[in-house]
Amino acid sequence: MKAYAQEVLQAALAGGGDFAEIFFEDTRSTRMQLVSSEAESINFSRLHGAGIRVFVGLNPVYAFTNETDREGLLRCAAQVVKAVRDQKQTVFQLPPLVTPQLPPPDRILLMPSTVENKRKLDILRAADSAARAVSADIRQVNCMFLDVEQDVTIANTEGLYVEDTRVRTRMSCMAIADNGKEKQTAHMGPGASMGFELFEQRVNPAETGRQAAQSAVLMLNAKDCPAGVMPVVIDGGFGGVIFHEACGHSLEATAVAFNISVFSGKLGQKIAADCVTAVDDGTIPNEWGSTRVDDEGMQTTNLTLIENGILKNYMIDKLNGKRMGMAPTGSGRRQNYTFNPTSRMRNTFIAPGKDDTDEMIRTMGDGLYAKRIGGGSVNPGTGEFNFAVAEGYLVKDGKITTPVRGASLIGKGADILMKIDRVGKEMTMDQGMCGSSSGSVPTNVGQPMIRVSEMTVGGRAKE
Repeated sequence: MKAYAQEVLQAALAGGGDFAEIFFEDTRSTRMQLVSSEAESINFSRLHGAGIRVFVGLNPVYAFTNETDREGLLRCAAQVVKAVRDQKQTVFQLPPLVTPQLPPPDRILLMPSTVENKRKLDILRAADSAARAVSADIRQVNCMFLDVEQDVTIANTEGLYVEDTRVRTRMSCMAIADNGKEKQTAHMGPGASMGFELFEQRVNPAETGRQAAQSAVLMLNAKDCPAGVMPVVIDGGFGGVIFHEACGHSLEATAVAFNISVFSGKLGQKIAADCVTAVDDGTIPNEWGSTRVDDEGMQTTNLTLIENGILKNYMIDKLNGKRMGMAPTGSGRRQNYTFNPTSRMRNTFIAPGKDDTDEMIRTMGDGLYAKRIGGGSVNPGTGEFNFAVAEGYLVKDGKITTPVRGASLIGKGADILMKIDRVGKEMTMDQGMCGSSSGSVPTNVGQPMIRVSEMTVGGRAKE
């Protein structure tokens, strides 16, 4: 594409504008599902196309096509020109396209496309078998395998030309426990920016299935959680989804640039307890949310969002950076070429602290230990959230006691940040897909075990 990229960029600015960009993508993926121990579906897909974007001041114009030869891209550029309403029609002399020096790509030992389907199905069968062996109460197990190989090329009128390959592999297991009266569901979904070597180096499929089933059975036999205001300890890994949803989205320029975030205009101010440092890092090798460059071609960064309670940075894409008068942070992301990019999280987590986890529980009195967090809802403008606790335990006089179900954590992100009084020493991350205006993108959430001194817990127990 480099041979005609500059011609296409020049054509995209024929009707005016300040900036033009091409995003090319060729993605191959495999998705397999095992339901009730049987292979229900095996899907292979290929997504191929390109998007052309032009800035006219602070207004973006975007068109896309799956015709990526010279003529196809020139036709797409002509569609952009029709939509541009720029009275200036400034003529640009475009600089030559240059590829910047980038860090080395992730090391991929076994490309998923080279692995036969039987080996992929064997991964799911191992998880299914281990989950069913946990208890006779496990009545259904659904397992999924996914691999993605994505090639992207990005060129723009600032002279940038980059190429990158992203490889991701993931599996998931959902176990459903049923005692004839009610059902409980638990889910595990580990993945990484790795090839099939994921299952030799990081993920044990049988253990994934076993953990999902054990959690489902535990919650099936748990009693209802009481409601009230109490101290809450939230474990690592997926516990970080609360920071991601209730706070992280409010630190994206997508919200900040339009002053619809509770953190707009608060750089340099205290927004969290002194023990809280939070990071969005797209550079961690082989992590689920990492890339060498973002979807605007900028090298990704290790970005400190909050340092010892002080707001240090926002996550900024190119267009919203123009709106804010601030430099982009390598945070521009999109699901695929049919989406306009915007600022998004990558691997977002509360950084390790200095507190002992045993002391954290021992000194909390009576409260709730949330071992795993489930789904929930968030108002991104206010940070108000309501999250289900997928696996929780009552704490009585500083001791973890009874498993409870039906618990939910309710609050406002800005308030909860100020009430964190303990942060453990060991941070772990879990994988997910995050949806926003630029589609669904892979992100990691994480944290060490943390303690919130006071939090509203919803529950169904009458006592």
